Amino acid sequence: MIRIRHADESPHEASEINVTPFIDVVLVLLVIFMVTAPLTTVNVPVDLPSSSEKPTPRPEDPVFLTIKADHTLALGEDTLETSGLGPAMERATKGNHDERIFLRADKTVDYGTLMGVMNRLRSAGYLKVALVNLQGQEEGGETASNPAALPGGTP
Repeated sequence: MIRIRHADESPHEASEINVTPFIDVVLVLLVIFMVTAPLTTVNVPVDLPSSSEKPTPRPEDPVFLTIKADHTLALGEDTLETSGLGPAMERATKGNHDERIFLRADKTVDYGTLMGVMNRLRSAGYLKVALVNLQGQEEGGETASNPAALPGGTP
């Protein structure tokens, strides 16, 4: 018997993409990210008030702004209100906004309070702020406080 082949009798190619392996890989990646995402956050308590860096020389007439343990401010030896920070800084620096301000804070002052004071300084036009800490001291030891700048520069 002779068979005549027609064009529509040819085997059809599969025109679908098998997405099952792709879905498997995506689900595995999803599980990996769900497991590792909580591990990327830092939940370690940190105590940062001392440093072993060499102290930098102190300017002749530094401007010290202090945040006390009760969250009140002191400019030099004088206590001031938070609302009066801008005018008091103008008097202390004689209007020189390029002068470096040495910011001291008690260990018990929370980070939010510290950043609030730094934001007030920034809004008053003082962008050069150095944080003061205890130099070359192990925890519990005694030494004098010296200015230490942020990682961006030196006082």
